[in-house]
Amino acid sequence: MAQIKIDEERCKGCELCTTVCPKGILQLSKRMNKKGYLVIELTDEEKCIGCGMCALMCPDVAIEVWK
Repeated sequence: MAQIKIDEERCKGCELCTTVCPKGILQLSKRMNKKGYLVIELTDEEKCIGCGMCALMCPDVAIEVWK
């Protein structure tokens, strides 16, 4: 099972990761970080296949993926 860690303080809510997720399990949340950006959240960890596309796409290196 894959694990995803999203560093909410680095995330600026650009949603690039949501466009490349093959399972469509990333979305913009209603939570804001300290900088005032809405952050990305994982909606269903069980469906994550650990492909790492979200981490590769993130321009702020806010996502880590482990298998």
